[in-house]
Amino acid sequence: MAAPDTHKIPTTIVTGFLGAGKTTLIRHLLEQAHGRRLALIINEFGDVGVDGEILRGCGVESCPEENIIELANGCICCTVADDFVPAIEALLSRGERPDHIIIETSGLALPKPLVKAFDWPTIRSRLTVDGVVAVVDGAAVLSGTFADDPELAAQQRAADPSLDHDNPLEEVFEDQLLCADMVVLNKSDLLSADEKARARAQIGALLPRAVKIVLTSEGRVDPELLLGLEAAAEDDIEARKSHHDDEPEHDHDEFESFVLDVGPLADPEQFIAKLSAIAEQHDVLRMKGFFAVADKPMRLLVQGVGRRFRQHFDRPWRKDEPRHGQLVVIGETGLDRAAIAAAVA
Repeated sequence: MAAPDTHKIPTTIVTGFLGAGKTTLIRHLLEQAHGRRLALIINEFGDVGVDGEILRGCGVESCPEENIIELANGCICCTVADDFVPAIEALLSRGERPDHIIIETSGLALPKPLVKAFDWPTIRSRLTVDGVVAVVDGAAVLSGTFADDPELAAQQRAADPSLDHDNPLEEVFEDQLLCADMVVLNKSDLLSADEKARARAQIGALLPRAVKIVLTSEGRVDPELLLGLEAAAEDDIEARKSHHDDEPEHDHDEFESFVLDVGPLADPEQFIAKLSAIAEQHDVLRMKGFFAVADKPMRLLVQGVGRRFRQHFDRPWRKDEPRHGQLVVIGETGLDRAAIAAAVA
């Protein structure tokens, strides 16, 4: 491992599958920054920036709003030259230099192309990858939502080489782990002791080297544990294998997202039950958005992973803000948009 360059700004890349809890973890980091001046670059898959809106609402001195840059509707691993480098340039041209930069990738991003960008001359001279942190939803892993049984797949391929059992969801998940310097096994409060052990074993079997696995819930991890890894990941990029190493370019044609407008909700619980049924029927990976509730001055934030949904009122509606809801729907290509829209209405 190369010695850290004290003149370079350390940067932590937070990766993880859809709904794993990346934004919650980052919010906790901001609230427990212990004097660090932080800057954020947030990337989302979809037109509506829900995660950026959540983090802007933190209102903590450690990360003023001008230090939050949002890259929406384009996966950062595919738009390094067009989006990431200009975002870094813009961030470093503003006022006081941050002590640490945190990048939240979209849930469908591959971290390795982003780490490679830190080898660009204009970036390498000023930034270093302090560490890649992969956030994992423990309950989702155990339910097999995106991690298939690798041993069973290998047996099937051996029995019939003509079969193609590749799963793009599994590949994204594994690529995020293969690039990680630390894995945060989130939502551990939803798991029994035996399930925690099985989740750790399943993740550990995919890791190519010694990587610490930290169990937590609600993304509560001490910043002193996550920040300051001094991995200099850009210097050992070849050791971080990827399913997509031999591809000249990477795209996300296997995934799609769209946004639905939603009127004021009369019954939030009924609405969430409806979303849960839609997720199961149409195999939706992720749904999230902000909504107005009849006779309520507060904005309702709803986030779902598969059939599991959470909700809370995050802030009052502003006087000049239209009170209408928007739902982001993310899934594998081929979602029946018309049927989903009709079911939401």
